[in-house]
Amino acid sequence: QVQLVESGGGLVQAGGSLRLSCAASGSIFSMYIMGWYRQAPGKQRELVAGISSGGSSNYADSVKDRFTISRDNAQSTLYLQMNSLKPEDTAVYYCNAYRLYRGIKYNYWGQGTQVTVSS
Repeated sequence: QVQLVESGGGLVQAGGSLRLSCAASGSIFSMYIMGWYRQAPGKQRELVAGISSGGSSNYADSVKDRFTISRDNAQSTLYLQMNSLKPEDTAVYYCNAYRLYRGIKYNYWGQGTQVTVSS
């Protein structure tokens, strides 16, 4: 079992920056693939960025060159640095932990943190 707690969301003007954090507990953080997802009103939840246990990352095209995902395995914490924010980045951002082990999928979500970008 993994517990995930996001923080760092808020209201920011377009062009500004925010840094989201996700504190994990309850299991071995380094074994999990971690990701940030977001869900805007009336839209499906989408992957923003993911990072493997070894640090390889991938990004949605809409956030490439603006967002950076990172992880600190020693502190069991996931980060998302968001720069040059746009109004269309407004959404609830969720932290996700995923692991496939012996054919069993382990998938956990945080409660989400609201990011609002004003124009």
